[in-house]
Amino acid sequence: MSDTSAQLTRLLAVMARLRDPERGCEWDLAQDFASIAPYTIEEAYEVADAIERADMDDLRGELGDLLLQVVFHARMAEEAGHFAFADVARSIADKMEARHPHIFGDESGPMGETRWENLKQVEREAAGANSALDGVAKALPGLLRAQKLQKRAARVGFDWPDAEGPKDKVIEEIEELETASSETRQEEAGDLLFAAVNLVRAYGIDAEEALRAANAKFERRFRAMETLAKGTFQDLTLDQQEELWQAVKRDEKNAS
Repeated sequence: MSDTSAQLTRLLAVMARLRDPERGCEWDLAQDFASIAPYTIEEAYEVADAIERADMDDLRGELGDLLLQVVFHARMAEEAGHFAFADVARSIADKMEARHPHIFGDESGPMGETRWENLKQVEREAAGANSALDGVAKALPGLLRAQKLQKRAARVGFDWPDAEGPKDKVIEEIEELETASSETRQEEAGDLLFAAVNLVRAYGIDAEEALRAANAKFERRFRAMETLAKGTFQDLTLDQQEELWQAVKRDEKNAS
């Protein structure tokens, strides 16, 4: 047995012991799919965070945490008689082979985004999908889900021909938010954010990646302002804080 097989077998045995009705852990036994799902999502984000920080030691640990989530769900499913971990592994292996006919089959040519999406569409139709939007998970973060919904709609022709349409729509939604009543303000705010995602997508930019980068930039600059203020940031006027903001921006520009 290879070390990979041995360690995976060990992990499956660890989870089985934790879920043992007589000798298991009370916390692990008390969990179900719904209670574990938030941890699964959290671990996926922690993997992404380790990648963004290029911390390979942390990435190794976070990938282990994420793998544990898969094993946990599979164990609970096996206990309920639905499927086991081997079925999960078999399912994704079958899917990857089917989605790469140019590697595992007789087809040729590169795997572009269009070809990939066409293969996924065939899978969705085989599973009974009757809408272009079927299969876009409702649990996705709002920004990411908006982008996926728009891309799905665009694949069947529901899209602006260029960036002018989305740009006008953003302006329209800003005006509607400005005049919205307290009852409709949240809805109009959502429409504005959705329109902004559409505009960004029209320029070929991934909205999720763009916002993550903007978040990182804001955090970096804000921390630099706090450092310059030497513990007095909250006591400064807004104009003084703006001066620090501009100073940080100049420092970044000069450093580059």
